[in-house]
Amino acid sequence: MTVMPHKALILARKELYSYAYAPAFYGTAVFFLLFTSIWLLYIQRFFALDSASFRGYFAAFPLAFILVIPVLTMKSWAEERKLGSVELLLTMPFSEWDLVLGKFISSFAVLAVLLLLTIPMPLSILPLGDFDPGVIAGEYAGALLLGSSAVSLGLLLSSLSKNQAGAFLGSAVVLLVTTMIHQLGLSLSLPPPLSDLVNFISLSFHFESFSRGLIDSRDLAFFILSTVLFLFLNTRVILYRKWR
Repeated sequence: MTVMPHKALILARKELYSYAYAPAFYGTAVFFLLFTSIWLLYIQRFFALDSASFRGYFAAFPLAFILVIPVLTMKSWAEERKLGSVELLLTMPFSEWDLVLGKFISSFAVLAVLLLLTIPMPLSILPLGDFDPGVIAGEYAGALLLGSSAVSLGLLLSSLSKNQAGAFLGSAVVLLVTTMIHQLGLSLSLPPPLSDLVNFISLSFHFESFSRGLIDSRDLAFFILSTVLFLFLNTRVILYRKWR
């Protein structure tokens, strides 16, 4: 079916209003900012390292996303099913892509706001050393791409869940596995074919080049294609429920 961008934006605006009045959003924002700041200043001991690099700061983002992304996406479809409003959405003149993109745009926009809120931390430290702004920009680009893939995955799992709790747990477990499986593969010294497979499905592995300020076309392609794939699968789930 044809995608109508203005329809997706209308749905996204509706979803954004719901985030604005959701206490969970503000709690998530506080958690994200505190977690990343504590990780940099106390766990990574940034000032003791005497290094002009924020790599340790951005290394915390994939870990924080394990809990942040499920909170942002858990109600997107699961709550619609619980309230019965999903049937109303499916009868409206929106294509499956309109509905899925509307949900995605709103969740991704909220995540982008959370990332914007972290900018004061690097800005406050920049005068203390010879930091490379290009590297920091690349690290933020990687965080956005990682978040895009994780959000689309969370939305897919929300569409498969019957309630918010199931959507949260499912998304958190899958993101935990896809984030930590790369480290597990390193510790087990897997043979090359299996190690390559583990690296390929690991979100954190594809984020590593961005965390160093490098933009690898392969990792860029992975995040874009995985986002499109998860959104496509989401439309198939919605189409199945529409004609079930």
